[in-house]
Amino acid sequence: MDLFDDLPLEPDALRTEVAPGAVLLRGLARSHEGALLAALQGVQAQAPAHHLQTPGGYTMSVQTTSCGQLGWVSDRHGYRYSATNPSTRTPWPALPDSFATLAAEAAAQAGYPGFVPDACLVNEYAPGAKMSLHQDKDERDLRAPIVSVSLGLPCVFQFGGLQRNAPTQRLRLAHGDVLVWGGPTRLAFHGVLPLADGHHPLLGRKRVNLTFRKAG
Repeated sequence: MDLFDDLPLEPDALRTEVAPGAVLLRGLARSHEGALLAALQGVQAQAPAHHLQTPGGYTMSVQTTSCGQLGWVSDRHGYRYSATNPSTRTPWPALPDSFATLAAEAAAQAGYPGFVPDACLVNEYAPGAKMSLHQDKDERDLRAPIVSVSLGLPCVFQFGGLQRNAPTQRLRLAHGDVLVWGGPTRLAFHGVLPLADGHHPLLGRKRVNLTFRKAG
């Protein structure tokens, strides 16, 4: 059985409200993909992605890097934002204009005008990589939304409630889809099920997730 066989069919409309304050914008990033992938290559050349360690000593299955004024890091000392890359002790790559433009456009279409991210977390998933349920709560300003862009292989994204044990809905996120959440669901638990193997014509055997935040 295909991993997505049990998922409900999504409406064909570009904009779908999946929960109060949470909006799925299907295919929005596809018209930006050339600029996004070129910028992504530049970011990863300056700050290669690598597997972070959790405060509990586990190694994350995804590889991670960042760009913008702040980058998200994790190690035995905890989860936090840093103005410098711990691997190089240099500032993170600047947030590419194409990244910022898409993030602002997506936020506005989802009902959050004026969004100006200062951090972009870049997560790279190989087949089998996953992200357990968690909240994005390390940001100082929780009034700003989260803007999450999917590139490459499709994934099954879990979107839940404000408690870890709340029911979750499964969303199939494909290349170019953008999920935005804020307001009453800003601290919703969310995660990614193990990535199914496959081949994307532009990114090969991987999924890349760009998560834009107002961290500082």
